[in-house]
Amino acid sequence: MLSNRLQQILATKHEEVSVLRSKWPHLRAAALQRNEFRSLRSALDLGENTLGLIAEVKKASPSAGVIAESFDPDSIALAYQDAGAHALSVLTDEQYFKGHLSYLKSIREKVGIPVLRKDFIIHESQIAEAAVAGADAILLIVAALDNERLSALYEEASTLQLECLVEVHDLRELDRALDLGAEIIGINNRNLVDFTVDLETTASLSEQVPDDVILVSESGIKTGADTQNILDWGCNAILVGETLMRSADIATTIQTLLHRND
Repeated sequence: MLSNRLQQILATKHEEVSVLRSKWPHLRAAALQRNEFRSLRSALDLGENTLGLIAEVKKASPSAGVIAESFDPDSIALAYQDAGAHALSVLTDEQYFKGHLSYLKSIREKVGIPVLRKDFIIHESQIAEAAVAGADAILLIVAALDNERLSALYEEASTLQLECLVEVHDLRELDRALDLGAEIIGINNRNLVDFTVDLETTASLSEQVPDDVILVSESGIKTGADTQNILDWGCNAILVGETLMRSADIATTIQTLLHRND
């Protein structure tokens, strides 16, 4: 069951894709020429007792509204990298998250770590668009896609040398991600129906994930205690957006989340 809000977002994406389709052949040809990528999986595979961090560049969200009134995506991304983030997630949805694809392109040119395009991907043209803009990985939301679409998009991403963070919210979606052969799975702690957040979602689902899958916990991560629990549950990484975007001291917040003393 999808919330009315998510249904609305997906309807907007279908409208955007209807325009983007005409550019798809050109975008795909350009994407196939790209030859420099950074592996998200490798960046997050840090071994036991160490969490990787995907730090998110996000101005706003439907649930929180505007998070950062003063918003300089390049400066934020560089601050994240300097503080020890292992990868970046960049919101590119314009209408609901006040993001833009140009943010990703500019950030990717300035940092040396993998960059994930965070958006609602429903069509291959968006994947080609992401590759041309410089993305190293994309988000695929299982709840937003049927099995045929999910498989087709995952395969197209692989063809264009992009890795996928495959996002799940419940056991049924996790089974679909595992059947897909996803190598990086994100457990979103936010309920898609009422938008409440519960870290116990990660606790329960993580038990079902094989050790060879890179497992990322997403949403609602605020404290060192949260990240210690997530580490104890067997996750490899965390994706943190709002907590970092609201932080007055990004370096200290990242050190706290990653349990660093330096």
